[in-house]
Amino acid sequence: MDFLKLAKERYSCRKFSDKPVEDSKIDAILEAAISAPTAKNIQPVKIWVIKSEDALAKIKACTPFKWTENVPVVFAVGGKAEGAFVRPSDNRNFEDVDASIVAAHMMLAVQALGLGTTWIGFFDVPKVAESFPDMKGWDMVALFPVGYPAEDAAPSDRHTLRKAQSEMVEFL
Repeated sequence: MDFLKLAKERYSCRKFSDKPVEDSKIDAILEAAISAPTAKNIQPVKIWVIKSEDALAKIKACTPFKWTENVPVVFAVGGKAEGAFVRPSDNRNFEDVDASIVAAHMMLAVQALGLGTTWIGFFDVPKVAESFPDMKGWDMVALFPVGYPAEDAAPSDRHTLRKAQSEMVEFL
């Protein structure tokens, strides 16, 4: 699949089948994450793979979305400000940008592998840190429920709505 086709076909999957995700696919998603570029290649990012029934129950309790019920695995992505690249001209720390680049690579790898996911940013960060003490102190950027899309899974009605290039791009 070419990249533009992959990018256009990826959608926020909100309904999953009961089929488990193979470890080889989890490894491929992690390889895509680790291959992602970060500022000065510092890689101030950590990924947690949540697979056990107990851990899945805990992470599902941290978000109001009920469509995570069948999902067999959730990836949590966080960045660490300490040690991340800081742009000298304005002291902008890039840990959240780096974590987002890693997360975007993961999302596209999920799609390329025939799986589905959605980027969850609406979750209770203090509750995540309480449930998973290893995540405390990390800037939690996203949760990714990952699984095989259910047969009736479909993109939202807003999926194909895009701004015109003239609204988003300025040639100088």
